[in-house]
Amino acid sequence: MSDENKHHTTAVTLLPLVGGADNVTSVAHCMTRLRLGLRDRSLVQDERLKALPAVMGVVEDDTYQIVLGPGAVARVTPEFEALVEAERAGSGPTAARPGTGPVTAEGLAAQGAALRAERKAKNATPVKLFLRRIADIFVPLIPALIGCGIIAGLNGLLINLHWLPAMTPALAAIASGFMALITVFVGYNTAREFGGTPVLGGSVASIIVYAGVADVEAFGRHLSPGQGGVLGALGAAWLAVRVEKWCRRRVPESVDVLVTPTVTVLVAGLATLFGLMFLAGEVSAWTGDAADWLLTHGGAGAGFLLGGLFLPLVMLGLHQALIPIHTTLIEGAGFTVLLPILAMAGAGQVGAAIAIHLRLPRNTSVRATIKSALWPGFLGVGEPLIYGVSLPLGRPFVTACAGGAFGGAFVGLLNQLGTDVGSTAIGPSGWALFPLLDGNHGLGRTVAVYAAGLFVGYVAGFLATYFFGFTRTMLTDLNAAPDASTATQPPAPAGRVTEKV
Repeated sequence: MSDENKHHTTAVTLLPLVGGADNVTSVAHCMTRLRLGLRDRSLVQDERLKALPAVMGVVEDDTYQIVLGPGAVARVTPEFEALVEAERAGSGPTAARPGTGPVTAEGLAAQGAALRAERKAKNATPVKLFLRRIADIFVPLIPALIGCGIIAGLNGLLINLHWLPAMTPALAAIASGFMALITVFVGYNTAREFGGTPVLGGSVASIIVYAGVADVEAFGRHLSPGQGGVLGALGAAWLAVRVEKWCRRRVPESVDVLVTPTVTVLVAGLATLFGLMFLAGEVSAWTGDAADWLLTHGGAGAGFLLGGLFLPLVMLGLHQALIPIHTTLIEGAGFTVLLPILAMAGAGQVGAAIAIHLRLPRNTSVRATIKSALWPGFLGVGEPLIYGVSLPLGRPFVTACAGGAFGGAFVGLLNQLGTDVGSTAIGPSGWALFPLLDGNHGLGRTVAVYAAGLFVGYVAGFLATYFFGFTRTMLTDLNAAPDASTATQPPAPAGRVTEKV
């Protein structure tokens, strides 16, 4: 079967399992997940969906998220959208052929689903919902960040090797064009997310990168093109939305098409030039200085905390606050030094999964889940291991986080000693991050440090889980019988962990 047919078949199989086209209100995707808005959650056939070979897991948040993995999700999503449109138009989808996946640990999967539901309820606070909206502004930009980041890395390699000198200027232009205009895209998405006209948000944000701002003086200094960056774009577009909504309520319909856009761009534009650009520029500079100071003076300790606490932050929804910080660092320094450290959290999960596989020789169900989820884990897709294995078991999730902490400490220590390890884009982790690595001492040393950090995370997660991840009672219960009726039961409540970890 060709890749095109495979992805079409996956989409055909998924649609009836989520309740059909009438149950789908929105379709989008990020790096690894197909994100669906659903009218009636009860119509989703969870167990059949999770059993599909193409599905690595599901995550319930403000949308229903089906983990398909990097690459696959970008190909399945348009096929899925086309099927939804076709069914709504009356032509109907082709016959679905639900797949049968490998045997999974049903008890752990049920407990993982309960934890996801619990997390979703806890995350529905005003602050976390606001952070989620901020994340939704940046998530659509990740594919471009990745593509341009890889091209920038390739261009740097060619320059260092003195190969194809006539081609490197062209590659530099391709890699840099998006970053030069990223504020426009951020402004566009911000206005759309907060209920304004996207193009007005983009137009106000474009002021930030216009070369003519160098002639404008604010706070006793001439502005610089790009000053304030993505943070300024966020503020400018949000202000534009507020002004636009104010105008819509007060301007007569007969002149709305003329007055509202003009007032929106004028008021928000003046505020951007004579306030937001300067303030956002100061915040951006402080963000870069703070990251440098943190890793220069406390690299190992900072790395230990960041690597160990990242997954609990993800479960609490607080990791979304890091996305603008990553983007600001990339915009300023060309790479973010935080992402390689945070990526160590996934390494700890992989090491823990291998230890669990060895410690539960009679639990064929859990071992089958680990075998199917381990390679995606190496590539940075950690949801199947987290929600299908370590989190429902409880103690292994804590020991896996310990593995991430030691991996983060290693990378942080090397940063403290003068070897910066950064990523030119956000999104990937694990082995998938290698093409996006950059630093201050050449690609070879940067790759070596990151690879060594992953190895430390694997080993630390393995050792911590093998020796401290199970109580005797847990081992007895989980290895009590090889048959599915007992092997798939979740561990004792004493071993369970919640989001408060």
